[in-house]
Amino acid sequence: MFARIRPYLPTAALAFLIFYFGFHAFTGDRGLLSSTQRDATLAAKSQELAQLRTQRQDLEARARLLRDNSLSADLLEERARSLLGFGHPNDYVIRVKP
Repeated sequence: MFARIRPYLPTAALAFLIFYFGFHAFTGDRGLLSSTQRDATLAAKSQELAQLRTQRQDLEARARLLRDNSLSADLLEERARSLLGFGHPNDYVIRVKP
């Protein structure tokens, strides 16, 4: 019986390998069917990157205003009041956790 099946073993092994790699080409982590998930992840990460770039530009602008050669008195007063917890009696202070 084994002698009758033996000539077909290489063909069966090759067919199994083709099926195995074909299956994972479609359904694997980087397969063709997971491209929509990758596109959604890419869109979310792109939006997060845009937000972080905007936040960084804002922080760089604020840091630029606090340098010695271009010191902004308003920004310095705002930071001092925020850090020290002082405020004018007519001011409303709302503390937000960073």
